[in-house]
Amino acid sequence: MHGLVVYESMFGNTRQIAEAVADGLKGGMDIEVLHADSVPGEGLGDLDLLVVGAPTHVRGMPRPGTRKGAPDNMSRPGSSLVLEPEADSRPGVREWLASLDDLRIRGAAFDTRIKGSATLTGQASRGIARSLKHLGVELIVPPESFLVDKKTRLLPGEVDRARAWGVQLAESAVARSATKS
Repeated sequence: MHGLVVYESMFGNTRQIAEAVADGLKGGMDIEVLHADSVPGEGLGDLDLLVVGAPTHVRGMPRPGTRKGAPDNMSRPGSSLVLEPEADSRPGVREWLASLDDLRIRGAAFDTRIKGSATLTGQASRGIARSLKHLGVELIVPPESFLVDKKTRLLPGEVDRARAWGVQLAESAVARSATKS
């Protein structure tokens, strides 16, 4: 089985979660992790599992305008944030998803967001999941959020939780593959 984790990240949190999810998936499949603007345009239909994640910006998926505003968070008093290379200018998950055609594969969506009610904070993974479904992707688990604090640092245990979620995804994908054979 072959899987792909696609992400975008402003300050490294979503990248860390993507890498941890991939670590969890490695027990059940060959896995690759790529930033959204590095994903080849063809060959996605051959995947057994596509996992897509992004940070939550203004209650949803990042947009060019919210990406340009991300460096403002670094100037807050006491901030230790470091911007990922070109994060404020390179295309992300929203643009990548909009460029895709019909996909008949299995998938999952995740995000990073501030701790709090999803009703108040928003949840990029819901928009990602809607886009994936629109492309024909069969979601094998509900969208998942991994939490950061008000200083945009991953909460303790979130990387381990992401790894465990990856294991769960691999098990679900393998089980679904076995039932369709």
